[in-house]
Amino acid sequence: MLTITVYTTGPGCGRCLVTKRALDKEGITYREVNIRENPAAREYVTEELGYSEAPVCVVEDGTGEDHWSGFRPDEIERVAAARNATA
Repeated sequence: MLTITVYTTGPGCGRCLVTKRALDKEGITYREVNIRENPAAREYVTEELGYSEAPVCVVEDGTGEDHWSGFRPDEIERVAAARNATA
């Protein structure tokens, strides 16, 4: 089962918006978490994962976890291709 969480800084984040649009375009379902409203999520993204810019995408596929920061169409395409290969 593929689970994607997109950690954003809210509706004013341009990179967050284009990331969500790209995921939507690929038909990839995700859960959005606003790190400005969720201190635990902010700590996870900054302290545990080490990122300082949004969005942060965390992909869990049942075998492990993968993540990246910023607008990364290459990563979104990779996730879409992996999803399609297992469908």
